[in-house]
Amino acid sequence: MQSGLYIVGTPIGNLSDMSPRAIDVLRNADLIAAEDTRVFGKLAAHFDIKTKRVSCHEHNERDVVPELIQKIQNGMTVACVSDAGMPAVSDPGFRLVRAAREAGVGVFVVPSATAAVSALVLSGFPTDRFTFCGFFDEKKVRDDNKIPHTIIYYESPNRVMATIAALARVMPERKIAIVREITKIHEETIIGYPAELMNITPPRGEIVIVVAPRPERKMSDSEISDIVNDIAATSMKSAAADLARRTGISKKEAYKRLLEKDGTDD
Repeated sequence: MQSGLYIVGTPIGNLSDMSPRAIDVLRNADLIAAEDTRVFGKLAAHFDIKTKRVSCHEHNERDVVPELIQKIQNGMTVACVSDAGMPAVSDPGFRLVRAAREAGVGVFVVPSATAAVSALVLSGFPTDRFTFCGFFDEKKVRDDNKIPHTIIYYESPNRVMATIAALARVMPERKIAIVREITKIHEETIIGYPAELMNITPPRGEIVIVVAPRPERKMSDSEISDIVNDIAATSMKSAAADLARRTGISKKEAYKRLLEKDGTDD
């Protein structure tokens, strides 16, 4: 192997996606800079990778990067890996690559799956232009809605329902795809308008949200209201059925009581 920095992609879920070249590079490098050495240790054990490793993450990059660049300048081969997928894509790594470029040392890539692009393909939304916005930020969502083409977000399962609600408020006319557990056993893609997905069972696992391009014709307020009312009615019927089951009263009476309560709350 030529001396330099090797950016090595690893599987995002399915270990069978690990490439022979990635295994070869990681086995033969002088040193592996890993986002989390414990997480990488499991992958290393599976593929019999015994190379010495050091931590290189967002909290220690400023101190570690100069040391790694010095080692490369001294003729060593350093491989960089994140916990999953491609380093530097919402993961540590880009500062190390930037420093390597500035130092004039060799930089090589060993590509692998990226959750953002994989979710984009699974969504069926246009792929000719897209913007990756990293982790969803509700403070920036109105500015994001100015992006006319496909948008991609990462999100945690703890916040995904709040994110869907925010998209329903700001981007009600744009379909979204909730893609979770890519390449894993429970891989799933749920597609619909945000308002339609507000009552789904909260998705679990690693989640990517893909937002379809802005439609050429913007929905009217009445069209949006019709969708919201339809979803609200569906939710109310479900609640009425649950109330009737738990109390023994009729569904009609349960529905009436829920409407009365809703009016009181207003």
